[in-house]
Amino acid sequence: MRIKVHCQNRIGILRDILELLVAYGVNVLSGEVGGEQGDAIYLRCPNLINLQFQALVPRFETIPGVFGVKRVGLMPSERRHMELNALLGALEFPVLSIDMGGSIVAANRAAAQLLGVRVDEVPGIALSRYAEDFDLPQLIRVNRSRINGLRVKVKGDVFLADIAPLQSEHEDSEAMAGAVLTLHRADRVGEHIYNVRKQELRGFDSIFQSSKVMAAVVREARRMAPLDAPLLIEGETGTGKELLARACHLASPRGQSPMMALNCAGLSESMAETELFGYGPGAFEGARAEGKLGLLELTAGGTLFLDGVAEMSARLQAKLLRYLQEGCFRRVGSDEEVYLDVRVICATQVDLSELCARGEFRQDLYHRLNVLSLHIPPLRECLDGLDPLVQHFLDQASRQIGCALPHIVPAALQRLRQYHWPGNVRQLENVLFQAVSLCEGGLVKAEHIRLPDYGVRQPLGDFSLEGGLEDIIGRFEKAVLEQLYNAHPSSRLLGKRLGVSHTTIANKLKNYEVGRQ
Repeated sequence: MRIKVHCQNRIGILRDILELLVAYGVNVLSGEVGGEQGDAIYLRCPNLINLQFQALVPRFETIPGVFGVKRVGLMPSERRHMELNALLGALEFPVLSIDMGGSIVAANRAAAQLLGVRVDEVPGIALSRYAEDFDLPQLIRVNRSRINGLRVKVKGDVFLADIAPLQSEHEDSEAMAGAVLTLHRADRVGEHIYNVRKQELRGFDSIFQSSKVMAAVVREARRMAPLDAPLLIEGETGTGKELLARACHLASPRGQSPMMALNCAGLSESMAETELFGYGPGAFEGARAEGKLGLLELTAGGTLFLDGVAEMSARLQAKLLRYLQEGCFRRVGSDEEVYLDVRVICATQVDLSELCARGEFRQDLYHRLNVLSLHIPPLRECLDGLDPLVQHFLDQASRQIGCALPHIVPAALQRLRQYHWPGNVRQLENVLFQAVSLCEGGLVKAEHIRLPDYGVRQPLGDFSLEGGLEDIIGRFEKAVLEQLYNAHPSSRLLGKRLGVSHTTIANKLKNYEVGRQ
């Protein structure tokens, strides 16, 4: 029988309880202190029978500081052990506890299946029998901290291991009790990450299509999504290029496989290369001894999304081109050819054909990426669908903040319609979130719509009328191009906006040196 004594936390109370049990000839096999404030004592008494317990209850309550006693089904440690076993048993990846001698202390069902033994046969088995060139005790003595993503071989298969040392509050290695080892199959890590994030992924039904222009883009995207070919998505910042890419991925035959994303802008060449292609063991100073898998390998069978592809260096462009042509690549510092099946979707804010004309982007890579293409229009070209979009973001913001859905007054809506939206839909979402947080009385007013005026220049602000007509017109033309180029950062987009050919615009941009940093 197991009993719980609810009592005061005082010195000597356990002695008084045990003396009572000894007087009645009750043996105590084990005991634990529990409760939220240490106000409960649990005792396991195998020879205590129910009649004895009923007789002891009033005697317990005569002990100073004892408030009550009752039977319980499990000791707290037994319950934790059972819950932990149930949790570990539900995990599909192997988890093992290793002591400082290199022996397995415990393992879940997945680990036992990997080793080819029963769960009850696991304790005492040496990890070295199954893991090649892997001295775990020495590794945790040297590192004395958590290690993630260590590449190890177990029974000939490659795993990425997460190692959590079991260590007391002391810092010396003698205080270590071992480590918990979690194994993930290297060829399924991308799938695991995808499963963690899949709740965040959204398909075409979540893309607002209240604007006729945007609805036409989504119709095109639905037709292109099932096609297993590279896709190029063009659009300004904040238009939802990654959202559209994920929708295309989910609607494709690869929809149940992982999708990984890499923003090429802002990354150095070396960092972008290792993130994308990974590196071999000891590839460079400071690299992991076991190497690292790149996003391409983690995305095996799925879709890789490369944002800001125009920012890729010439070397990375060549390496990406080789993968698209031959389906293989080499990790940094490795001679091993890795063959993978991954669909590539790229996004850019600039006109790649214009970069090709300037010699700043490989033309052969551009043609490889541009097999299928989509252009997402900016928000200022989709204002016919602004009102439903505003209502959607107001509803979303009120749910996040935890307030009632506010009403937006006409003056505030008019302010939104007249703005030039350099940040597009993302900016609109942020502005409305701020407005909901500022408004009172359930009304979003014009003063709650805080819109920065960055990027807006008045073409006639300091306009000079000196010189002849040709000089004046030239200065005015340059001012117009400078203002519109921020919103249409390529000759093709700007030409479409002004109703002239992109060649004409390209020549004028070159003559006026607009768009060159």
